[in-house]
Amino acid sequence: MKFIIAIIKPFKLDEVREALTSLGVEGLTATDVKGYGRQKGQAEMYRGAEYETYFVPKVKLEIAVIDELVSQVVEEITTVARSGKIGDGKVFVLDLDQAIRIRTGEAGGVAL
Repeated sequence: MKFIIAIIKPFKLDEVREALTSLGVEGLTATDVKGYGRQKGQAEMYRGAEYETYFVPKVKLEIAVIDELVSQVVEEITTVARSGKIGDGKVFVLDLDQAIRIRTGEAGGVAL
């Protein structure tokens, strides 16, 4: 099993969710986050005054998948979330040692 963390632009969330659902991903967690990378923030306007903000709004997706789905999920996220502009985001893939469904006690891939 793998744990995939993806940081994407907020307006891409629905498209990415729909694409992952079509692959058979049965659940994910989405969290509104702020951060920066090479983008180093952005200029914004508020009441006619321009100011710099150093943290850019993003959405963090957390997805647990079986090993067989990892490459498809990563490919789908990178394809759908790509706009071609700076700040499209990142995808991280980590090993997931164990998953347990609390309601039934099922463990491993069946718990996903």
